[in-house]
Amino acid sequence: MEVDIHGAPVYFEIPILGGIPITASMVGTWCVMLVLTLLCVWLTHDLKVRNISKRQAAAEFIVTKLESTVGNIVGEGGKAYVPYLVTVLLYLGFANIIGVFGFKPPTKSLIVTGALAVMSIILVEAAGIRAKGPGGWLHSFIEPMPIVAPFNILDVFTRPLSLCMRLFGNVLGAFVIMEILDHVTKAVIPAVASLYFDFFDGLLQAYVFVCLTGMYIKEATEVAER
Repeated sequence: MEVDIHGAPVYFEIPILGGIPITASMVGTWCVMLVLTLLCVWLTHDLKVRNISKRQAAAEFIVTKLESTVGNIVGEGGKAYVPYLVTVLLYLGFANIIGVFGFKPPTKSLIVTGALAVMSIILVEAAGIRAKGPGGWLHSFIEPMPIVAPFNILDVFTRPLSLCMRLFGNVLGAFVIMEILDHVTKAVIPAVASLYFDFFDGLLQAYVFVCLTGMYIKEATEVAER
């Protein structure tokens, strides 16, 4: 199988614009998007106000719990960003566990985790500008004293790197451990380890990513709450 310049397996190419490579991480992302879309359509089909179905009750429970969990992280000033964070949480959760079904987790690609991290930090800074105004946002870089301005500016660039490498490193590390176990132990041990890394650790990393992003948003908007 061919690989692109980043070393990712290329399944096929779309013959436009000089050839667009379709990698394993892209296919995995499309599969996650398809599953989430079909699941949302099924759960929200035929909604009622009274005499709701078990399916609707399950959908309402899931939405309520996710919004409550994320809402507690971002605080009152970040309520507007809860839908985005819930979407990222669902995407990462499913993306990290699809390895059980034979697909390559998209989060094992540095490009995917990097893009998610950049999107999250752009949202954090946009939330700060929206909450404090352009002047207040710029002033936050010299708080609590002007001498720390270079460090505050550097923090804007190190945060996405931290988010990206944390997610990528944990997912890649789990994959490497699974490969080692698969080669040196009997089948039962890799199977048990797979349940841990693909489910528990995968869902945990999704929560940690969203939790850190939510904390950054809360920090960016908390001045406006005082």
